Amino acid sequence: MNEVRMLLERFWICKDSSKEEYYKVKRDIPSFQRFVREQLGWKFIYTENLLKLEKIPAHAESFMGIQEFSEILDYCILCTVLMYLEDKEEEEQFLLSELIDFVETKLKGEISIDWTSFSQRKSLVRVLQYMEKMEMLRVYEGSSEAFGLERGQEVLYENTGYSKYFATSFSVDISGFETWEDFEKQRFEEIQEDRGAARINRVYRQLAVCPAMYWDGNEDADSLYLKNQRQWIAKYLEENLGGRLEIHKNAAFLMLEEDDCYGRVHPRDAMLPEIVLLVCAHIRQILGEGKLLKQENETILVSRQQFSTWVLECREKWGAGWSKEYREMEERSLVDAVKSYMRDWMLLRESGDMVVILPAAGKQAGFYPEDFEIS
Repeated sequence: MNEVRMLLERFWICKDSSKEEYYKVKRDIPSFQRFVREQLGWKFIYTENLLKLEKIPAHAESFMGIQEFSEILDYCILCTVLMYLEDKEEEEQFLLSELIDFVETKLKGEISIDWTSFSQRKSLVRVLQYMEKMEMLRVYEGSSEAFGLERGQEVLYENTGYSKYFATSFSVDISGFETWEDFEKQRFEEIQEDRGAARINRVYRQLAVCPAMYWDGNEDADSLYLKNQRQWIAKYLEENLGGRLEIHKNAAFLMLEEDDCYGRVHPRDAMLPEIVLLVCAHIRQILGEGKLLKQENETILVSRQQFSTWVLECREKWGAGWSKEYREMEERSLVDAVKSYMRDWMLLRESGDMVVILPAAGKQAGFYPEDFEIS
C-alpha cells in the first residue's frame, strides 16, 4: 500500500521529527500523485522539510474542527498568531509578552481581550500548545501552560517556519465570508466551467475522508456518477487507500478490513463506541419489530425524547457491562455523549426537535454474549 494513507492520517509530515516517514512518503510520490491530483483534486505541498496534502473536504462536517479547541476564540487567536508569525524569520525567537500584545491589538474592535480572564488565558494556552504539537512553534525557555495559571508568566519561543504552510490559500477575497457555506458556494461558482471534474473530486473526497456519502433522490448528480463508475471508483480507492466500496440505495461507504485500518476508526476498543453499537442494535431490533418507519431516503426520523429513551433503555439492560463513568453518568450527559459520537461518525444528525438516524447506523450492531449476567 502506498504512503498516501500517511498523508491522510496526519496534517503534515515534518522532516525534523519524522525523518524516516518524510523520505518514505517522498520516494512514493510518483505512485499516488495522479490519484491525488485527478481523483481527489487536492494540492500537494512538498518542500525540503515538509510534506502536506491539503485535504479540502467535499462538504463541511461537524467532526472536522480542531479537536483540541473548545471555543470560537481559540480559532480567532490561532489566526492572529499565524499573522504574527508571517513577519518572523525561520528560527527567529520571540517573547510571549510580544505575542499577546499583538493578539490584543489585532483583535481589538472585534473581540474584547482581557488577559486577567482565566478562560481567555486558557484559550491562548490551547492555541500555543496546539501550535507546539504541530511544530509551528518551539518552546526555547519556559512553559505555555504557566500563562494559563498566572498572568505575566514569560515564555521564549522559536519560529520553525512551518506556520506559513498551515492555512489554505484562496484565489478570492474571503474577508466578507460569514459562514462555512460561503466557502462551499464560492467553490461551486469557481468550478461551474468544469462540472465533471468537480463532481469526480466531490465523490472521491467524501469517500476518502468521511465515514459515509449520502444522497436523497435518484437524480443526485454525485450518486449517479458513483453508480455509473462504481467499478473504476472501487478500483482506484482500493489501489490507493485499501478497503472495499459498498453502495446502497441512498448511501455509500469505504469499508476497511479490521487488520488493515488507518486513521480514526469506528468501532474501536473503547466504552463509548461499544455503547453506540448497542444503541444501533436496539434501533435495528425496534425497526425489525415494525415499530419504526423508514423514510424514502432510508433514514429514520424520531423525536429527541424518543432517542433519549432508547439510550437509557440500553443502559438499564446492559449497564452492568459498562464502565463506572457511563454507568453512573447523568442521563442528559450520557445521551449527549452518544449523540455527539454518532453525529461525528455520520450515524445521525439533528434537525430542530428531531433526530435523524442515518443509514450507516443500520450497518452495525453490538451484542453482549448470551451468558452475560445482568446484575
